Amino acid sequence: MVIRPATPFDLPALRPVFEAAKAIMRADGNLEQWSAPGFPDDSLLLRDIDRGGGYVILRDEISPRASLGRDDKVITPGDGYAVNRSNGSSVISSGAEGGVEKSIVAYFALLPSPEPTYDVIDGAWLTDEPYGVIHRMASYPEVHGIFSTIIDYAAVRYAHLRIDTHRDNRIMQHLIGKHGFTYCGIIWLQDGTERLAYER
Repeated sequence: MVIRPATPFDLPALRPVFEAAKAIMRADGNLEQWSAPGFPDDSLLLRDIDRGGGYVILRDEISPRASLGRDDKVITPGDGYAVNRSNGSSVISSGAEGGVEKSIVAYFALLPSPEPTYDVIDGAWLTDEPYGVIHRMASYPEVHGIFSTIIDYAAVRYAHLRIDTHRDNRIMQHLIGKHGFTYCGIIWLQDGTERLAYER
């Protein structure tokens, strides 16, 4: 798997990724999170991209490698890549990989502080130091290790990380706890809905 910055050309390939993530939530009893039609909409994803914080994870569709290994490469901004739009698919041709085709299997936003919705918390954050925020994490269910890959990528870039999730998102709560985050309290989104907030 590789990580690279998302581009506007990726938006059509991201819609089925988010729909798959919603299906996972609904199957686990999380009926409210991301329930607005079309959420997250293109304008929100473009805002992530414009801020330099939208990322896609790609998996090699030809190579048998399906997990992050010592020979895999994380593509950083500035590396060459081109979107293969000849057939309208989500397949990517990466110059860094010699034209090996890869498909988008996940998306996440990794943004710098401050996060306005974290200004008020019913509880207490672990630190007042600058932090990175992880939002809008989504992947296909058959692709494993995405959460760990994202946290590893984010931890290299930020000494402190914050993340929040819906009270009914038991899968995410389990993964957050498993990766060393501490529950800090409740925060509220701009629409007034609450989220469980964590930091590490």
